[in-house]
Amino acid sequence: MAWKFSSDKPVYLQIADRIVKKVLSGEYSAGEQIPTVRQIALEAAVNPNTVQHAFAELENEGLIISKGTLGRFVTDDTEVVAACRRRMAEQLVREFTKNMEQLSITKEQAVTMIEEVMKWTFLNVN
Repeated sequence: MAWKFSSDKPVYLQIADRIVKKVLSGEYSAGEQIPTVRQIALEAAVNPNTVQHAFAELENEGLIISKGTLGRFVTDDTEVVAACRRRMAEQLVREFTKNMEQLSITKEQAVTMIEEVMKWTFLNVN
């Protein structure tokens, strides 16, 4: 089934974000080979060049490493992964705070809401 993409961000960046999330969640672990350009292009129903562009972004970040004909692999560098996790988290926090400001929610109210939601979420997970 083809992936769904939004119109507010280039498709190659959305593909890169999806791969990053799979790395950060542990679905793709350190040192593991990731699917090929063709595999992801078929799954996402996009042009292989679009996936190649996403891979180039991830290689520039150091999150994936090309090993020539062997394919591409998730980095073993825990510092690179930690920096990537922090960047993604900061991006989410910026989006969240922007949305809260638009709703005229104060910092204190937002923090209280986060604590309540996290407490409820953790209670229901266990």
